[in-house]
Amino acid sequence: MILEVREINTFYETSHILFDVSLSVDKGEIICLLGRNGAGKTTTVRSIMGLTPPISGSVQFHGEELRGRPPYYIAQKGMGYVPDNRLIFPDLTVRENLKLACKVPKDFVGEPWTAERVYELFPLLEKLDKNLGGYLSGGEQQMLTLGRTLMGNPDLLLLDEPVEGVAPLVVKDLGEQILKLKQMGETILFSEQNVRFATMTAERAYVIDKGRIRYQGSIEELSANEEIKKEYLMI
Repeated sequence: MILEVREINTFYETSHILFDVSLSVDKGEIICLLGRNGAGKTTTVRSIMGLTPPISGSVQFHGEELRGRPPYYIAQKGMGYVPDNRLIFPDLTVRENLKLACKVPKDFVGEPWTAERVYELFPLLEKLDKNLGGYLSGGEQQMLTLGRTLMGNPDLLLLDEPVEGVAPLVVKDLGEQILKLKQMGETILFSEQNVRFATMTAERAYVIDKGRIRYQGSIEELSANEEIKKEYLMI
């Protein structure tokens, strides 16, 4: 098991947001954390990454306890984080954004990510190689943000609502590219409210509502469970 989160509780000031949230990710899996807006998805991802530290519980990555560690330490241990607001550098070109994030860990095994490998995954970015990040569309920025994170050669990718605000055609493309990443052996945990996208990409799902995990199981089981979808996922 690459990631094990056990009964974490997270607050924003005096507001209790996450209640005993637990989940796990095995190497090579694509796992989705599903829920409506405000359900606690982003807070869960940020808690794992150390950006909103839990006050109790456990976050173990490769067997090491990371709760209470700063985000830079967690990143150094091999977690890559793709925020929902992308945070690209608007005054740098696509290639410069990628090169800035290039990092190969000392104990890395395999073929490291390069700009050329990212362009193989996202051919559109190669055509935009010299374009400034600030002039990209939302979908193009999402591809760049994901590519930039891959340049750090992480063991685990954390994606926060990767298809929020992007065109339906781009949603389909991103789904296909995430499946390609799985074929490459990447491990991914992503939060999402788009059930269709989740069923297209993930193999297991956790459903969160009001800061509590309400359901966990395979995507096939979730797809067949109309009661859970109606109660916790439909708008």
